[in-house]
Amino acid sequence: MIYSNLILDTSKDVAILTLNRPERLNALSSDLLEELIRAAEQMEKSHSRALVIRGAGRSFCAGVDIDTFMKLIEDSRVEQRHAAFKLGGAMGDAIEAIPQVVVAALHGHVVGGGLVLAAACDLRVAADDTVFSIPEIDLGIPLGWGGIDRLTREIGPTRTKEFVMTGRRFTAQEAYSAGFLNAIVEPEEVQTAALDLATTIAAKPRLPIEITKRHIAEILKGDRSRDDNLTAVLDFDHPDSVAMRSPYVARFVDPE
Repeated sequence: MIYSNLILDTSKDVAILTLNRPERLNALSSDLLEELIRAAEQMEKSHSRALVIRGAGRSFCAGVDIDTFMKLIEDSRVEQRHAAFKLGGAMGDAIEAIPQVVVAALHGHVVGGGLVLAAACDLRVAADDTVFSIPEIDLGIPLGWGGIDRLTREIGPTRTKEFVMTGRRFTAQEAYSAGFLNAIVEPEEVQTAALDLATTIAAKPRLPIEITKRHIAEILKGDRSRDDNLTAVLDFDHPDSVAMRSPYVARFVDPE
């Protein structure tokens, strides 16, 4: 599949998705949002076992492409505007729906909609000089695209209120302390650290990883009755279960 605003490589166990608008700090235009949705759908059909999302150039993502959306507001009918603004929420939903574990590699600036994109990923690694901000309220609009839901889920209501309502910049260390990040590394190590984390997960049996991801999502939505997911991995006819039955079980029984 050909993309204009991103690069998706699914040739290996860990797929790499690169936001590729470095001249705009990977700001989210409507075209890029549409391509992210298509890339998420492509991942569902991929044999890759994990995905790293990163940004080309100096920043992960500078948020909404203001020029694109201002032009949309000026030139479009109301129905077109509503459809365009819904793209951001659809993008977040599509990233969350990817069955593989998704790791975000964050650097430079992670702003507004870019932070919503990062929140839609499963795990996040950031360079220690990454700067986060949510400027929407200063622009006279609430944070949309499901951002409030995702941030409240990831860092809790108190921190979400603070970061969204003040609009102040916050550091990688603050994001880590709030529970948003899994690791902070030196800037030159962020891509490697994210790839290493994804590779560790990709080496595990695929079925139980996907079930675990889905089970956690169901719990966060308030559905706590899904322990029957376990029955899927007890079906030894499944390739992952067969693989797990010999080397993995042997390791538990005789760790030496």
